[in-house]
Amino acid sequence: MNRINLPHREWLRGFLFLLYLSVVSVSYGSSHREAPLISRDPLADNTDVYAFKSPDDANTITLIANYIPFESPDGGPNYYDFGTNVRYEIHIKNKANTPGDDITYRFTFSKTNEDPTTFFYVRLGKQNLKTTYTCQKSTDGGQNFTTIVANGVVPAYNVGPRTIENTTVGLKAASYEALSDQAIATATTGEKVFCGSRDDPFFVDLAGAFDVGNFRPEGNTTNAPKDALNRYNVHSIILKVPVNLLQKDGKTITQAANILDPDYVIGVWASASRQQLKTLNATDGTVGFSGNWVQVSRLGMPLTNEAVIPIGMKDKWNATTPYNNNDLQFAAYFTNPELALYMDDSQFGGAVPSMKALRIQKASLGAFDFRNGKPGLFSLKGTAALNGTALAEAPAGFGGILLPDNKSPRAVDLLPIFYTGVPNLPPYQLATGKNNNPLAAGKPFIHNFLPTLGDMLRLNMAVPATPRNDPKFSSLGLVQAAVLGLTDAAYNTTTTLQFIPNMDGFPNGRRLEDDVTTIELQAVSGIVLAAIGLPYDDFTTTKPISPKLINVLSFNAGPTKNDTTFRTTFPYVQTPWRGFDYSLKARF
Repeated sequence: MNRINLPHREWLRGFLFLLYLSVVSVSYGSSHREAPLISRDPLADNTDVYAFKSPDDANTITLIANYIPFESPDGGPNYYDFGTNVRYEIHIKNKANTPGDDITYRFTFSKTNEDPTTFFYVRLGKQNLKTTYTCQKSTDGGQNFTTIVANGVVPAYNVGPRTIENTTVGLKAASYEALSDQAIATATTGEKVFCGSRDDPFFVDLAGAFDVGNFRPEGNTTNAPKDALNRYNVHSIILKVPVNLLQKDGKTITQAANILDPDYVIGVWASASRQQLKTLNATDGTVGFSGNWVQVSRLGMPLTNEAVIPIGMKDKWNATTPYNNNDLQFAAYFTNPELALYMDDSQFGGAVPSMKALRIQKASLGAFDFRNGKPGLFSLKGTAALNGTALAEAPAGFGGILLPDNKSPRAVDLLPIFYTGVPNLPPYQLATGKNNNPLAAGKPFIHNFLPTLGDMLRLNMAVPATPRNDPKFSSLGLVQAAVLGLTDAAYNTTTTLQFIPNMDGFPNGRRLEDDVTTIELQAVSGIVLAAIGLPYDDFTTTKPISPKLINVLSFNAGPTKNDTTFRTTFPYVQTPWRGFDYSLKARF
């Protein structure tokens, strides 16, 4: 005889269904899923960091830290929101000789049930789990914090028209964007601040990328690429900061000596931390937290933990700060990156045909092999040929870092992009004017050098923004700036420093429009080496634009732009997708 009566059966069935939903929500709504542990804690999961010259204000820099990816717009009744037991932080370095942060912005969030008698997110103008935040700022390495925004408002989730605009049961807003604009705060120290739901601005074919590099270039008609983040939202912390508040000496943009002034370089990364102990209350099911705060997620350069750090080290990387040379333990993954093995026919290149356009120099100028484990430029180490270059030995150069041994070929190009930034010194100038000598002085196009030996997004704030309506604006960022500097008559007839469109693009900072997946794959394939005068193997002096170079420049990783536009004004990231109506009309 079955001892479970009908009501108990129904209760058990409901309990199991809720349990199933909770498991699904954890496994599906958890990040771009770069590390095992953080994939189970989506509220604390960094997804992307952006740092760029504000396109509508040359005197400010915009910093964006995104969390909680794969937010389904219709994911009610418990809609996504910032965690109340998480410290969200944006970290800024502007000095290489200090031990930690030079500026820290810390955000903590609180929630209030305005009407606990309903299961609706909003009813009769009252919002359940209404979220507010406090923003604190430290300028002494995190020793002391000052509140610069108290009781900031996070706009309600974009559920639908009855929730947001309806004048009887909803919030009576003119539109969702009007509601969001009302939530923009001005800090006591001058920054503009926004915290809330936004469209996820990142675009990538995750399905192709993680099917062992099975990329589907845009235009593939047999198996079209899919933007895995299409019509998903994230939660964004967005700051618009006057340059003088970020510059190490308090200088304004008009005081910069030139557009590559080394004193205007900053490093930016973001993190999330939780307290060590979590307690479940058996009486009412509430959760309590106590103990020291521990970093559980971090992000600086895009795709580092997803596509560079191996799976056995991902959780450790998330828990490590980029200070005190901590990141040197991961340096081998940049000097000999796994992805390079699939761009080398002597390794696994033949097994990944979708990356056949990407092949690394194995005999650049007939002498230099940059495949994994090969010597790269090491044969030049300590020679007079390196005098006056960044590759010279200390104290004049950084040869100990950039040429560490005869089996770390990418220490010369990939490692500085991620760990130090790139100096405006030979050989890191365009091949323009070098006359086939990569060690000669060439045309300057980057200086975001901040040698902290840690993973950060580095930006030279003195570089002007490329207008978004400029016909030469490109989502290929600094790669396209290099192409213009090498091939466009407006720039390639002189080695004089001048602004080249997209000098403000990734990896000099990161704009919302930048196709970082394509750029990073091109970089692993040696495009930076080619740009500074270490060309591909089929280069000849009579045919400098070689087929291999064209192959690399023509490659793309699939989606090359976001699923919607960007705003022209702060907070720049577009309105979040609406759960009730996916149409674009509902978003503007």
